[in-house]
Amino acid sequence: MESHLTATLLISILAAVLGSLQIGYHTGNINAPAKIIEEFFNHTWRSRHNASMPDHSLTLLWSLSVSIKDFGALLGSLGVKYLADTYGRRNSILIVNCLSVVGACLMFLSKASESFEVLILGRLVFGLFCGLVMSLNPLYIQEVSPTNLRGAFATLNQVSFASGILMGMVAGLETLLGTEHNWAMMLSLSLIPALLQYLLLPFCPESPRFLLINRGVEDKAQTALLRLRGNVDKVQTELEEMKEEAAHTQSAVTIHDFFRKRSYRQPIIIVLIVNLGSQLSGFNAIINYSTKMFQAKFDEAKYLTLGVGAVNVTFTLVAFFLMERAGRRKLLLTGFISIAVCNLLMTIVDSVLHLVPELRSLQVLLVFCLISAYELGPGPISWFIAAELFDQPSRPIAMAFTSMLNWGGKFVLALLFPPLLKILGAYVYLLFMMVALLAFILTWIRLPETKGRTFDDIAEEFRGAEGIPLNNKFHFNTFT
Repeated sequence: MESHLTATLLISILAAVLGSLQIGYHTGNINAPAKIIEEFFNHTWRSRHNASMPDHSLTLLWSLSVSIKDFGALLGSLGVKYLADTYGRRNSILIVNCLSVVGACLMFLSKASESFEVLILGRLVFGLFCGLVMSLNPLYIQEVSPTNLRGAFATLNQVSFASGILMGMVAGLETLLGTEHNWAMMLSLSLIPALLQYLLLPFCPESPRFLLINRGVEDKAQTALLRLRGNVDKVQTELEEMKEEAAHTQSAVTIHDFFRKRSYRQPIIIVLIVNLGSQLSGFNAIINYSTKMFQAKFDEAKYLTLGVGAVNVTFTLVAFFLMERAGRRKLLLTGFISIAVCNLLMTIVDSVLHLVPELRSLQVLLVFCLISAYELGPGPISWFIAAELFDQPSRPIAMAFTSMLNWGGKFVLALLFPPLLKILGAYVYLLFMMVALLAFILTWIRLPETKGRTFDDIAEEFRGAEGIPLNNKFHFNTFT
């Protein structure tokens, strides 16, 4: 494993994940200063209409401000295939980085222009960046990584995302930048990793798989692979694997082909299960609204929210170290069943909290446990599993599909969680529990283990088959 880890490979991956760091930052920084930004909305409204904004309108506008990023990401997902196949994986990441710069600048200017519309527009533009880069990053990382490190390195995208969330939470504290005077500057700090990415990524190689299989330029693919591996023998072996994969795949796959081709049906079902199960099992509701959840019960709610961010980062790192040991399947199953149990216990605790106030500490512990379970498997794996299950021509469409499911789930949850919480109260967590249980059962039945297997080897299992054999030489449907 160590012989595969060259400086060029490491820098390429770290430069790519600077994009997910920016996304995490803007996921976490909107939480703690919510009241201050809501007051900015109210102040802007008063200066225009000489009256305060009605409470229901303010709640709706705030929900829109939080969720518009996820809606923008849903739209941005539509451009993944075009960019990835036209400009390449690395160049596409550099192109879409400009959306992050524009979005951060708009968010910064919203206060000076006294316009909440500019803030919402900035989050929408940044959302377009989110939808594109969270698909392009795993695509690039998986295609430049050696097989035995592919899953671990793809998990670094989630580690960076979780680290960004924690940084955003810290920056948003009232004791730092989450103040009436500094919140606009706080929203612009994502410009630092965006500019750093422009300095690093142009010097990193393009995906050798893209150069060979998509463009047919073997000499450039060989040069890129030699920079990434640093070993001529390994380069020749990997080039032969790519040529073999190219011989098994058609030159191009349209969106129509993607949904009609028999060999893609099982992978599509698996991607649906894993992604919707991950996004609709409650994690995103906690990340977006943890401060408000804790405020009713704790004086220092913002610092408990920091605990959420710290646990988030810790368990993405645990997943990083376990990914190539335990495998994707076992981590997903463990994660989903643990999330289901946490949601059930949260329902029970929240229901009796008014009778036994001392249980509020247990509720915080359950929130931390749910986040741990999510980041142990469903969180990181949901973003990259599609890249492993599909062949080279269909991979960009599969990643766009993944991005649409992920961001669509986040958008729906960010928008619906506050009203659902008001209507259902503690029983809202039972909905999340049912989603997690369903995802566990279907993952158990459907998902193959992809650890340590080449892309072509995985694709071969689905090629021309309606389903996955229950008992084959790879023991797909076992928990071991």
